[in-house]
Amino acid sequence: MTSTNANDLSRRIAGGSAKLATIGLGYVGLPLSVEFASSGVDVLGIDIDAEKVSAVSRGESYIRDVPSQRLAELVRVGKLAATTDFGRLSERDAIIICVPTPLSKTKDPDLSLVVQAAEDIGKRLKPGQLVVLESTTYPGTTEELIRPILEREGLEVGKDFFLAFSPERVDPGNKTWNTRNTPKIIGGTTPACRDVALALYSRAVTEVIPVSSTRAAEMVKLLENTFRSVNIGLVNEVALMCDRLGVDVWEVIDAAASKPFGFMPFYPGPGLGGHCIPIDPFYLSWKLKTLNYRARFIELAGEVNSEMPRHVVSRIQDALNDRRKSVNGSRILLVGVSYKPDVDDVRESPALDLLRLLEQKGALVSYHDPHVPELRLEGASHRSSPLAESLSESDCVVIVTNHSSLDVAAIVDGAALVIDTRNATKDLTSGSGAGRAAKSSKIQKL
Repeated sequence: MTSTNANDLSRRIAGGSAKLATIGLGYVGLPLSVEFASSGVDVLGIDIDAEKVSAVSRGESYIRDVPSQRLAELVRVGKLAATTDFGRLSERDAIIICVPTPLSKTKDPDLSLVVQAAEDIGKRLKPGQLVVLESTTYPGTTEELIRPILEREGLEVGKDFFLAFSPERVDPGNKTWNTRNTPKIIGGTTPACRDVALALYSRAVTEVIPVSSTRAAEMVKLLENTFRSVNIGLVNEVALMCDRLGVDVWEVIDAAASKPFGFMPFYPGPGLGGHCIPIDPFYLSWKLKTLNYRARFIELAGEVNSEMPRHVVSRIQDALNDRRKSVNGSRILLVGVSYKPDVDDVRESPALDLLRLLEQKGALVSYHDPHVPELRLEGASHRSSPLAESLSESDCVVIVTNHSSLDVAAIVDGAALVIDTRNATKDLTSGSGAGRAAKSSKIQKL
């Protein structure tokens, strides 16, 4: 039976009077806040970072996928505001939690920010409110961790308040799929919770897909990223095999991809980056350990993927050795340090591991990235170097991230040695001719 509170909240959502709060104004929270505000919802973004709050209040975006002009207009018309005051949660009808969920050094889930957000909500929870968790986590978190905190003061989920999970599916830099047109998964603690959450997200997202429970919704996100992690781990291992067999792994993948069924191409690289793929599968692995089950595919893929930076360093070492140079004292330029092309996000980027490993071997490492002007690593500050000057001064150039703005031909022409971890030089080395042969002689691929 649908509660009176559920009916009242659904009517306010449908009528456009429901007010929303988003906790966390990062890569997930800010785009989501902008999308809801653009749909006519009154949105209040809450974050502990005063600089982010000030930037939003000024209409200045720090997220590449959110144009400042769009943000500023929403702030100007009063549809989007930001604050550090968690006391204002009591003013809202719906609250979405979008805080980070990193792993500890032992690869255990760190849900401290989620718990803190739930505590902040629980102190102010009132009848008729909807709470949705978007932060990636292990199956069972919403029911086992968030629900008890919110029910602590005597309110009953599904009757007095509503609780759901909707996994974020943000793909930074994607020009095709964004917050609005990427289908949204919704799992409720009860059917009433699911229905209210569906009503809310239908205001801002083109397609919403209900599942039977919060646990199922939590598992959906982990399956998506575990699928990618395991398949990337497989193709990375194939790359290691091809290296030993003297076969071009990129040629093999391209040829296999010609099969119109039964094969989906994945591509090797110097390691995994971003907040999701290197981290999310370990949430599932950790949860299964508590149930006395070992997630072998996940753990093996993690081992293979985490070793790829060391493999790249080994290729650099061998390539320099062939030219009678040692890594120690060599000038090495990393081209691209963000975790994927055309973004400024360096979270978990394999370039950070490469920089660290090469410096440990005594290399003089610099980097060039048009999207990352400055990089801090273990307390040390690095600045992006001018490309042309750095090419001529480097003993080895490593293409780590293939940004679309990079002139790969110019990089190869200006470098003495190129290690290509992304097959960025494919068009320069295919075919025949003296020019292509000269370029091929200075290029080594993953």
